[in-house]
Amino acid sequence: MNERMDPKKLHIAMCYFPQKFWDEKHLKQAVDCGIDMFIYLIGAPRSFLDLMQKYGIGAIEHGAVPGHRGNGWEGKFSETNPLAIYEQAAATFNDHPAIWAINECDEPSALDLPHHGVVIDAINHCFPHQFPFINLFPSYASVAENTEDQAKSQLGTRSYEEYLRRYTECIGLDYICFDDYMYAHEDNPRAGQFFDNLRLVAEACRRTGRRMWCLLQCGEICDLPADITVNKLRFQVNSAMAFGAEMIGWWEGSQIIGENGEPNEQFDRLKTVHQETLAVADDYMRYRNVNTYLIGFPDGDPIPEGSHLESLPTLNTGVYFHVRSENGKALCIGQMTARDGSGKQALWIMNASDFTGMDEEPAYITMNVRHRLVHISGAAKLLTGNGTISFELPVCRAALVEIEE
Repeated sequence: MNERMDPKKLHIAMCYFPQKFWDEKHLKQAVDCGIDMFIYLIGAPRSFLDLMQKYGIGAIEHGAVPGHRGNGWEGKFSETNPLAIYEQAAATFNDHPAIWAINECDEPSALDLPHHGVVIDAINHCFPHQFPFINLFPSYASVAENTEDQAKSQLGTRSYEEYLRRYTECIGLDYICFDDYMYAHEDNPRAGQFFDNLRLVAEACRRTGRRMWCLLQCGEICDLPADITVNKLRFQVNSAMAFGAEMIGWWEGSQIIGENGEPNEQFDRLKTVHQETLAVADDYMRYRNVNTYLIGFPDGDPIPEGSHLESLPTLNTGVYFHVRSENGKALCIGQMTARDGSGKQALWIMNASDFTGMDEEPAYITMNVRHRLVHISGAAKLLTGNGTISFELPVCRAALVEIEE
């Protein structure tokens, strides 16, 4: 990873910030919304890059090197994109401190990952101040059991697990980034599949020591209408963080600024969620995720069924005991350990009882700890006594629970 993007910080990104908003007014609005990175920024002038540097926003530059995405050429990437074209692109590249990364590929087929690995090594060499950016398919992309054409055009493997394994074998980057738009079909939200995608990527990240980055949905996808409420935004972010996400990106920038050039309702919703997230981000980033648990989900719920995660009645970690919701609300809990090697444990607890965000009754969380002080970020502690901690957590909200030695 290059020196421009801070790996100790939780980053919030927006894909495709529209060119008509490349001015100081709209850049300040993006900063006000909590955004510190633009993904797929195409051909921004130095005047705008200067403003981005001034306000601390970085760019993943799209177009600095030739791209490659599908269109029937899967398995032929080494033919269409020889290394010489990347060397030529680097020779004409006009660097800027606001350019943190170079977009290498979006949603590659596993058939091309060996050459992508070679290209990424070349980008690391030719662009010493940037890192290569590659974003993977979601787990609902086609697999080889479907049809030969689908297998070629999308994953190129027989399973998503194999797709991730091929990535970790071929790609020498310290992160795995993927997109997943669980509300793309509002009449059939893919909550179970979303959790399964998070589980599979989190397991690959833990196994190989990588960071998890997610691109999520803040509005319509492929012209499919979607009302992504503030609770649906919360559900996506807090679920991803329960599995250890360290970068949250959104598709896409035109969703948050209206045709009149002013922030719209979706901007306000995102700002609310980002303020909540950033309020605990520094504390959250002092830990890394080691496991994720489902607690108290009812039989037949799509999340444990779709994610292949067993729902437990309570959680005991050896530090936190009998963690549960007293009123039967479903929880998603990320178990975390301190990055400083001290062994200190934390929990990221999310009220996952309703992915539509309509449930008005909060979860009443309770747990037992032994003779220690506990700090809770993101929720008000209601009761402390005899080693018992209790607090309320509204639907789709999350709290970070830490031991204070």
